[in-house]
Amino acid sequence: GTITASDLLYHELLKFRERTGVKLVVSMMDLATSGGYYISLPADRIMAHPTTITGSVGVVFLRPVVAELLGKLGVEVNSYTTGKNKDMGSPFRRITPEEQEMLQNLIDDMGKRFLNLVARHRQLPEGALDRIATARIFLADEAKALGLIDDIGYLDDALDLAKELAGLPENARVVVYRRTEFPEDNIYNTASTRQDGTPSALIHMNLPEIFPAWNAGFYYLWPQALTVE
Repeated sequence: GTITASDLLYHELLKFRERTGVKLVVSMMDLATSGGYYISLPADRIMAHPTTITGSVGVVFLRPVVAELLGKLGVEVNSYTTGKNKDMGSPFRRITPEEQEMLQNLIDDMGKRFLNLVARHRQLPEGALDRIATARIFLADEAKALGLIDDIGYLDDALDLAKELAGLPENARVVVYRRTEFPEDNIYNTASTRQDGTPSALIHMNLPEIFPAWNAGFYYLWPQALTVE
């Protein structure tokens, strides 16, 4: 969901498609919002599961603020800088109106880039971009009506579509690369293993692990997806 990581993946997929002529089909699962949608844009076709949540086309700046908490504890942090904006966004003090405006301008510029890419890659009906620009989320049916996705189906439907676009026969083999062998393997099985050797799920990704310290930064993500139950 970080802006640069999303843009790098988008760039690499786009260049791969241009370089090889390979057909790309995106199959969205439970959640493909913001950065997940951003990296889907180079695909020839985008398919969502009937219950996929997508959209959230926008930027969020996450900034933890602990100034008041530290004040209650009698703790303060002094910052010595070479310029008045050097510690802009510091969690140890309140943001000034000038800094708020500068950050908002950055967010707006990055958000416009995202929207421009959506308009470039998708054939959107009239008025759809204005609704998409609200950065709200959509279920698959509404996402299709807005032109954000092309089809609604399951993973095997996406594989059939990829075979069709590539001009392959229906009985073409699907090769899945694993780091671990699984009995009775299928396309929904785990795709990789974690560093500790335990499997990581293909569909249910624990996003909070990506942001263990809630570091300040600009993200293409839907913040509510980071809630830990």
